[in-house]
Amino acid sequence: MEQGCEKMKVEGTDWFYTPEVKKHFMTPVKFLKDEKEIKKFNGHGKVGNMKCGDMMEMWIKVEKDKIKDVRWRTFGCASAIASTSMLAEMLTEKGGMTLDKANKLSGKDIMDRLGGLPAIKIHCSVLGDQALREAINDYENKKGK
Repeated sequence: MEQGCEKMKVEGTDWFYTPEVKKHFMTPVKFLKDEKEIKKFNGHGKVGNMKCGDMMEMWIKVEKDKIKDVRWRTFGCASAIASTSMLAEMLTEKGGMTLDKANKLSGKDIMDRLGGLPAIKIHCSVLGDQALREAINDYENKKGK
């Protein structure tokens, strides 16, 4: 068991995370299910290191300076999955988030929407927003910005 998780029960109905984290872990939104979907996106970001086991990829579809759609996939823990699922929801709600606003999102913004994460898992919440920044950079490079 990871350091700091000594009180976590792995059986029964106890859950180490908030209900919002559980919802996004169990039913993640905007998860890439089909490789054929990739061609409709115009920005891609990939961060992490397979040697340590955490890897995140994100694809964004930008139209008129707004992120209209997102797909992602990860090799990571429940916190990484839930955080990126929440990020995808945040980016696409209300008709899509502007690139400027998306670039200003932080791991704290995501954790706040999730109702928090255990201190030992906070580092997992940054994978999504790092992949997002890479995807935005990729999009802007393709557009010559």
